[in-house]
Amino acid sequence: MADKSKIPLPQPTPETQHFWDGAKAGELRLQQCNDCSAVYFPPRPFCPTCGHREVSVIRASGKGKLYSYIINHRPHPAFDGPYSIAVVELDEGPRMMTNIVNTPQAPESLTLDMPVVVTFESMSDDISLPYFEPAANQSASANGEGKS
Repeated sequence: MADKSKIPLPQPTPETQHFWDGAKAGELRLQQCNDCSAVYFPPRPFCPTCGHREVSVIRASGKGKLYSYIINHRPHPAFDGPYSIAVVELDEGPRMMTNIVNTPQAPESLTLDMPVVVTFESMSDDISLPYFEPAANQSASANGEGKS
């Protein structure tokens, strides 16, 4: 999908370190307010719903649905085209911007509301990036069918 050497990598901060540590461990981590129970993304030191500053880090299911996307056909030094730029709505509620991988980058393969699951790509010793793929890919792999 990409030339790893040309992808600018995130620089973890104290507020985001838990997220990047989770990604490196193969876990999608979100935050949840200890007061109103809202689950949110991106990471921040307070609840965006009620402003409460006592929040917990939770392990998300890694499941969601494709909320929106575009297929980019323009050349980019870091990505082989075409590639999707997508918004996934996680089962826990928050939405996150990502790429959909391991499927043809065409409207026939990227249908809105299709179930997706997180997958991680190691970019360096410290950073793994979360991407999403159709849940059907993982079901096929579990059944010994492999990915198409």
